[in-house]
Amino acid sequence: MAELLKVGDKIIPTADLLELLSQYQLMPHFLRGIAIDKVIADIELSEEEQLKALYDFRSQNKLISDEDLANWQKENNMPHERLDEIATRPVKLEKFKIQTFSKKLENYFMEQKGRLDKVVYSLIRVTDEGLAQEIYYRVEEGEASFAEMAQEYSEGPEAKTQGILGPVPINQPHPFIAKMLSVSQPSQLWAPRAIANWFIIVRLEQAIPAQLDDTMRRQLLNEMFDIWLRQQVAVLGEPTVVNENGAPIESGANRSGSESPPPVSELTPEPA
Repeated sequence: MAELLKVGDKIIPTADLLELLSQYQLMPHFLRGIAIDKVIADIELSEEEQLKALYDFRSQNKLISDEDLANWQKENNMPHERLDEIATRPVKLEKFKIQTFSKKLENYFMEQKGRLDKVVYSLIRVTDEGLAQEIYYRVEEGEASFAEMAQEYSEGPEAKTQGILGPVPINQPHPFIAKMLSVSQPSQLWAPRAIANWFIIVRLEQAIPAQLDDTMRRQLLNEMFDIWLRQQVAVLGEPTVVNENGAPIESGANRSGSESPPPVSELTPEPA
């Protein structure tokens, strides 16, 4: 007899759960969870780490009293014996990230440094080439400041900030501007360049090289983990429902008696 799941007054064959996960767009999250559970299964925590994990879990969910905790468990259908597993899961995951990727971190940082460096720069954009040349010469000769010219003439939102943009990752601006900034020295003023329908004037104000500090380490560890996790989910492939012998069980659509579409050969007309 097929197993059934009852939710309220709705009866759901367990073989249909995969279809529901897809319908509710929960399948990617489900597969990520499967992949994570597999790799953290052997991660061990000290008693102190377990207690801290439970304390942090209760604090994050505002489960101050035992009554709060009991109500939360009831609302989430969470048996007490599963609570420690749920509370320690993020801690085990962080340990896995460190154990797996920390040795590769510096190389990854150097590979990605080009997009991690940041810049502060000034920009003026106008649609009139003659005006762009005039603005450039006035700034170059010191007759007016870049900020004054940007505020008065620039036709983009940077006019509201006197032309100043950033700090932003160096690969965030238009690729042409990013290339200019990557070879600029601070305070270097570029003569007008044409981009699409604009004539732009650019000046690098400050280059901010990325530093491998604690914040950057956490960001890169998470990036490396996300890349790894996508690969693991791809390896898992699409889940299927099987019986106790491992044989696939047909989906709900096929069990309902609907016929499969005819093969392509049957849809191709005979040659005259």
